[in-house]
Amino acid sequence: MKTYIALLRGINVSGKKKIIMANLRLLLEKNGFNNVQTYIQSGNIVFNTSEENKSKLEDRIAEIIKKTYDFEVPVVVKTGEEIQYILTNNPYKNPEDLNSNKIYFVLLKEESKDENKAILNAISFANETLVITPNCVYLRCALGAGKAKCTNNLIEKKLKVSATTRNYKTMLKLQEMALV
Repeated sequence: MKTYIALLRGINVSGKKKIIMANLRLLLEKNGFNNVQTYIQSGNIVFNTSEENKSKLEDRIAEIIKKTYDFEVPVVVKTGEEIQYILTNNPYKNPEDLNSNKIYFVLLKEESKDENKAILNAISFANETLVITPNCVYLRCALGAGKAKCTNNLIEKKLKVSATTRNYKTMLKLQEMALV
């Protein structure tokens, strides 16, 4: 069995698309996922399965949620090794930025085309910088995510891929949970 991390996009935000994590854990276990754990209420799930196709896992989890809750939720699945790689290769290493929630990881469902990356790279916002890689957009928001103009929605629109964003603390915790 292999360990995976499923990252749900846009749940439990402003009372919309509400999913209680304890219920989701039970639901996934009933549907054949093993050792299901969640972290905070924003849709971070660590689990084991014999399925090795991440795309099938993304579709299966999205299907289970749609059937149970009657709304669609984009799902991005990564391995613990992928999360570790993303953290290791983070270009933003300033400890003050990392500890004060200025660094974000926009996890891409798939790699974007080069022309779309060029479009996103051409955009600039005061107090924000980004680095685009095949599986992640590293984002530094000097004023924090709440005031950021370079949002998950903008990144998805420009890169034309599904994505979900997590902060440094969450990424560290997911790596720890997945690689235990």
